Amino acid sequence: MASGSSGRSRARKLQTLRGVGVARSRMKSSSVPQTTTSWAKSGAGSSGDAARATRTRARRTVMRQKIAVCTTVGRCARSDRDARERSSRATVRASPVSDIHARVACYMTLILSQQDVRECLPMDACMRVMRDTLIALSVGDAVQPLRSVMRGPEHKGVLGVMPGWLPGLGVMGLKAVSVFSGNHAAGLESHIGAVLLHETKHGQLIAIADASEITAIRTAAVSGVATQALARDNASDLAILGAGTQARTHLEAMLLARTLRRVRVWSRTRAHADAFAAWAAQRFAVAVEVMPSVRDAVHEADIICTTTASREPILEGAWVAPGAHINAVGSSVAFARELDTAAVVASRLFVDRQESTINEAGDYLFPLREGAITEAHIVGELGDVLRGVRPGRGSPTEITLFKSLGIAIEDIAAAQYVYTQAQATGRGVTVHLGGTR
Repeated sequence: MASGSSGRSRARKLQTLRGVGVARSRMKSSSVPQTTTSWAKSGAGSSGDAARATRTRARRTVMRQKIAVCTTVGRCARSDRDARERSSRATVRASPVSDIHARVACYMTLILSQQDVRECLPMDACMRVMRDTLIALSVGDAVQPLRSVMRGPEHKGVLGVMPGWLPGLGVMGLKAVSVFSGNHAAGLESHIGAVLLHETKHGQLIAIADASEITAIRTAAVSGVATQALARDNASDLAILGAGTQARTHLEAMLLARTLRRVRVWSRTRAHADAFAAWAAQRFAVAVEVMPSVRDAVHEADIICTTTASREPILEGAWVAPGAHINAVGSSVAFARELDTAAVVASRLFVDRQESTINEAGDYLFPLREGAITEAHIVGELGDVLRGVRPGRGSPTEITLFKSLGIAIEDIAAAQYVYTQAQATGRGVTVHLGGTR
């Protein structure tokens, strides 16, 4: 396809240049005789005004011919440039290159749908990517500002903008996502938006990926990594609070993190819990017990995942068994929490990023404001544990808590992986957004 397009381009260019040559030839042959003839007609006795008028007409004729030639050449150049871009698009899609900067020379942007993300980001691969990303943050190979959140006048939802930079991967970008908790009643997802992926050599936008699917997968993947690092090795009894999208991806991640013998789920809406159990049986051949209360769901559970949109605590510390590990996922704002103060006080607290936690995590900020804990209650970041510079679980009986806020570099790393896989498999839709004038 590329060679054929290039051949047609060269043929058009050759044909156009032939026309340019003819035009130039005519210009040379016609301009001088016209001037000479005009002078001859004027004669020695002609007035100076007539001679100047004749010379002016001759110069205007030559200028018009030059403009025509330049216009023709410009059209040829544009045609040839367009052909090269079409050829480059075909080459980029057909021949993946390992160097991310080599793929973006012509500034093509790959649009990746929810289905594209789902196909290109399996949970086990995402867990590996998240592990590497958290380690990069720990060693300083990441730029991670705090997110910016805008709330509408009617407080129906929020729009969050989350930038980040990963020098080691050669990418930067941001996630722009709206969060409307009431969307489920309308059959819509609560998180809707896009991850914008830029390469860092020229800053070109190389991909736009669905944010809801990336968020669903990478959040659970980070919890999976935390469970591998902090839960007891023999942890096998899982309780999931909530039955939405995050509950489903968390079940998949927990199945990869530990060998499970029992799974329980609780939801405020019994029908949602029943639907989750039916889905799990079909997808993973896992029998999920639907429980009538949070207390029943977490009784003697080894691993607890809180994935709800609740603003008030649903999990009480008195219900958590010694030795349990908790992944607190649902709340990502300062004014909401899923755990009561007793649950946080009883746990050794690990976080994805300390600066984000002390500014944005309600599960941490409520006990802090109450005076039940101090800033020293945060043991460390998960990346430090993964690197081995911070101890994780200290004993089989202590309760470990991973507070997951979700940070932009997780989205960017996931998007970069999706982009690479999509390039290799031909997924997505390529568009030319610009970059040159």
